Amino acid sequence: MSKIRGKDTLPEIIVRKYLFSQGFRYRLHWKKLQGKPDIVLPKYRTVIFVHGCFWHGHPMCKCAKLPATNTETWQRKISANIERDRKNIEILEKEGWHVIVVWQCEIRNKKDRETRLKSLSEEIRGDQIQTL
Repeated sequence: MSKIRGKDTLPEIIVRKYLFSQGFRYRLHWKKLQGKPDIVLPKYRTVIFVHGCFWHGHPMCKCAKLPATNTETWQRKISANIERDRKNIEILEKEGWHVIVVWQCEIRNKKDRETRLKSLSEEIRGDQIQTL
């Protein structure tokens, strides 16, 4: 458990490198915002959470399968994570932020990654057009 990172995970780094290559500039883990989002794009009033499927209980994902041992403990922990995520997203949206969640499984293989990252870029830029 001590080897599991909360920041600078491989999926997060992949998303950050892509965003930077597309000309987006961002802040990391901004403490001023609820839930300390992984990536904050102040210019676009957008925050991005890069979630691990297991830790955040990605619905209908094979990576989110609970371990066979100590199932109750894991279920409580993951349920608490899901509830915390829901509250953080709700608060951020009330404050006027556009919230995007990128799941680990969406960027695991190259084909899915390219598709998801392109749609991410469009989602960020599209949100700016709507607010102007």
